[in-house]
Amino acid sequence: MNKTQLIDAIAEKSGLTKADSKKALEAFVATVGEALHKDEKVALVGFGSFSVSERSARTGRNPQTGKSIEIAAKKVVKFKAGAELEAQL
Repeated sequence: MNKTQLIDAIAEKSGLTKADSKKALEAFVATVGEALHKDEKVALVGFGSFSVSERSARTGRNPQTGKSIEIAAKKVVKFKAGAELEAQL
């Protein structure tokens, strides 16, 4: 499912217009992004939680040349599915 299909599904299930559904989705994404930028955890009971994790620097390999390269440390977003979401699978 891509963004357009998600907006259509939200509009259909909520009774909102597609324009309002798009605004709601974009507001959700922006709000979650801002919270993660502040290193806050976002937990949606039944759905899951988003958090920020530090990935330490490490040595990797260039698959084309086989040379060792240094991969810098960085922050990554993690998602852990909630029990209700996992039960739907």
